[in-house]
Amino acid sequence: MSEDSERIKRLVTFRQDLEKKVMEVESELKGLQATLEMVNSLLIEKGFRRAELTKSSAEMETPPPKMGVAAESSPSQPPAEYESTMQLRAANGELLATLYLADDSLRLVPAEGKDFNVNTSPFTQFLVEKVLAKMQEKDGELVRSGQIAPDEIFSYSILREGDIIREITIKHVDEERLRELKSSIRWTLEKMYEKITDQS
Repeated sequence: MSEDSERIKRLVTFRQDLEKKVMEVESELKGLQATLEMVNSLLIEKGFRRAELTKSSAEMETPPPKMGVAAESSPSQPPAEYESTMQLRAANGELLATLYLADDSLRLVPAEGKDFNVNTSPFTQFLVEKVLAKMQEKDGELVRSGQIAPDEIFSYSILREGDIIREITIKHVDEERLRELKSSIRWTLEKMYEKITDQS
């Protein structure tokens, strides 16, 4: 009986160590994401623009680069690593953004002239906190339970110029999540667009 008690005690200690390590790793990941966002902001402030971070618009025409943005003017030709595009439009037909879709990832680029602000509701409150962060949290639990590998976890990054959204990249997306993301992103952008037009 004492052997069993000792084994349980060791397992409990081991579990506590694992939980502590997981918290440390999660904290480090959040720190790295914040640092990456800060570096992106600094690059933009120093004069780099989205096109310059990839390639100049002239270079994008031929041959098309992997992460080029030339497809914004002709959405029928997605960047090389993306298989297809999807235009997100408001109820009145106004183009809000273009989604570039790959097998397990997507990239959102707001339409020309659409300055979506991260502070405009419901972007942060709904899309980021209720949709993107929740999907990431769920995958974090799956990693902890050993159901998926750490490099398969759902992840997203938001490239901003000040508070203006320039790109959103989302990786490790399955079909079910892709459907939910398309719907959630379109609804969010339409609500943001309504608020922008009401103010103008």
